[in-house]
Amino acid sequence: MDRKAHWQKVYETKSPEEVSWTQKRPTTSLELIQGLGLEKNSKIVDVGGGDSNLVDHLLDEGFTNLTVLDISEKALEKAQNRLGDRANKVNWEVSDIVDYHPTETFDLWHDRAAFHFLTDPEQIKTYLKLVNQHVSQYFVLGTFSEAGPTKCSGLEIKQYSEQTMTELFVEKFDKIKCRTEDHMTPFGTKQNFLFCSFRKRNP
Repeated sequence: MDRKAHWQKVYETKSPEEVSWTQKRPTTSLELIQGLGLEKNSKIVDVGGGDSNLVDHLLDEGFTNLTVLDISEKALEKAQNRLGDRANKVNWEVSDIVDYHPTETFDLWHDRAAFHFLTDPEQIKTYLKLVNQHVSQYFVLGTFSEAGPTKCSGLEIKQYSEQTMTELFVEKFDKIKCRTEDHMTPFGTKQNFLFCSFRKRNP
């Protein structure tokens, strides 16, 4: 089964309470984003956002230029249904991140869901190129840490430490801060995440 079909099936057959990544309030992501002092009209993309609640909270905080990208159209439909009329305030993009061809740059690129599923060096290289070319200011990345799981949703993932993550993006970005988080899944298990925020270096 290819990746798109895998994620379509997940979102067609499981509720938010049946998948490990659900967060009622994505506290760590929100705190890192709030710490950047962004203008409310800043261009923000949530990569692998699926039916994450992050977009709800960003709308609540008054952000007006939001894009949610996901490989699964079904995931985005769930988010749109949850938001109701507010979904019209968001730009929704269906794409595998390694096939994504944005026509603009983003003031903030946020990703808590997609990057650690890229286990092939060429996929990682493609992602790096995207971030380097299409992020103008800030980048917030959450992945499974070295103390986290080695699989998610039945798929292999790649773990990161603060050092390996920082070194990967060092060409264009300076690290602002990193922190780990024990995410409690809806079914009571614990997953350790690493989150880092980065600032794009002036050319």
